[in-house]
Amino acid sequence: MGPQEILLAEPRGFCAGVDRAIDIVEHALAKFGAPIYVRHEIVHNTFVVNDLKSKGAIFIEDLAEVPPGATLVFSAHGVSKAVKQEADARGFHVFDATCPLVNKVHMEVAKLSREGYEFIMIGHKGHPEVEGTMGQVDRGIHLVEEVSDVARVHPGQTERLAVVTQTTLSVDDAAEIMEAVKQRFPSIRQPKQQDICYATQNRQDAVKMLSRDVDVVIVVGSPTSSNSNRLAELARKLGVDSYMVDNADELQPQWLEGKSRIGLTAGASAPDVLVQEVIARLKSFGALAVRRMEGIQETVKFPLPKGLKA
Repeated sequence: MGPQEILLAEPRGFCAGVDRAIDIVEHALAKFGAPIYVRHEIVHNTFVVNDLKSKGAIFIEDLAEVPPGATLVFSAHGVSKAVKQEADARGFHVFDATCPLVNKVHMEVAKLSREGYEFIMIGHKGHPEVEGTMGQVDRGIHLVEEVSDVARVHPGQTERLAVVTQTTLSVDDAAEIMEAVKQRFPSIRQPKQQDICYATQNRQDAVKMLSRDVDVVIVVGSPTSSNSNRLAELARKLGVDSYMVDNADELQPQWLEGKSRIGLTAGASAPDVLVQEVIARLKSFGALAVRRMEGIQETVKFPLPKGLKA
């Protein structure tokens, strides 16, 4: 027997930081014309990046690829101080699409660093957000990816030590690592509000609720998207089969065999058009009804930078 009902997680899909980042590139294209250069994928979603490429955005990793005097946008994940300084030195016209919640972590690191603090950062090695945050200081920031890493950290001193996290981690995993950090460094300074962002938390909470009621969870998101990967992982941890798809074409009918209720969610960088296409494909596999879960209504909005407002 195939699927009978699709249960939609609430909230799912775009967060305020992603919305703003995409808006910045679109406004820059409208105001200054193509090409607009973007350092790194503006958000980690294949569809969004390809859509912006078709409108005249050029995605680069190395600022050497950008011609002098060009307009450059920093991705939502943020950049190191060195990248900012290089962009200034090369005279680019820069718009910073760093998520304000990532920026908050950057400012905290910069401020505490001036007060002589070293840092433990909980995050995924190689993720651009982690590179950006760690690049706010020249030294004294130590990355831990899992509990076992905590014992291997040797800060220069422990009098002034603070902990920060990537904004898109698994809330539960991060809490476990944080516990280990506090046990090893009892006087460590923690952020007043956790660094994991509201959207990450809300989407994970929604998957926890969803997983109680469904036989399989489909997450719409790209392989590079940290927060999307965490959603699929979370459902699996809760004992539900879970698959991540970049688009409807990746859905496999055999995933749904013997499953009557399908949970559907989307990472914070996945646009709703992809969710709608997945729903249409699931209906073609036999799903009859779509029901929305009750969930938090997000009202967060972030303004565009000066010089781009409509």
